[in-house]
Amino acid sequence: MIRRAPVTMMLLVVIAIVFAFELMSDPTFGEETLIRLGAIMPWPMHGEYWRLLAAMFLHAGWLHWAVNSWALYQLGMLYESLFGSPRFALIYFASGLCASLASSMAGHGPAVGASGAIFGILGAFIFSIRRSPQYRHQPWTRGLIGQLIFWILVNIGIGLSFKFIDNVAHMAGLAVGLLLGFLPHRVPPPPPSNLVIDVASVPPENQP
Repeated sequence: MIRRAPVTMMLLVVIAIVFAFELMSDPTFGEETLIRLGAIMPWPMHGEYWRLLAAMFLHAGWLHWAVNSWALYQLGMLYESLFGSPRFALIYFASGLCASLASSMAGHGPAVGASGAIFGILGAFIFSIRRSPQYRHQPWTRGLIGQLIFWILVNIGIGLSFKFIDNVAHMAGLAVGLLLGFLPHRVPPPPPSNLVIDVASVPPENQP
């Protein structure tokens, strides 16, 4: 399965390397360090638009990094295996960049994290499965879609309950993912293998 999800594995490795660099730079993950390394800042960011991408690889602590990495592993490995690497990469980066932009334009920051992109994969899963001639009639898809909807609602509810959570970024990533889930399947996806489907929740945090 790992060989069928190279983009997910690459992202996990890069995120881990960046996290190690953060840890060596500042074990406390201070705000000034995050800003220096590329955290999202309120718009217009003085032309530093590279932050929209850089922030997707930064995290604000051990728990933030560990749970986002686990959610990316769970969702990314499965989505990329079912629908292919190009489609996964497009949805991940488009959702993440739009989430970063929405966070900045809402005046949030400094903010970091991969949650906006992860919400994008959550959203894309629903319509990708529903539009797939190969998967939409499979008996396991109803249970998977139910899990996805459940975790989306739970995380939105958590985000609305705590002011420190950047729910704008989460919602933006989710919206982009839902839209991209409508993309037509130009090439038949690979057949599903024996996968254990266990969708991880994106935890509350003050980063997208």
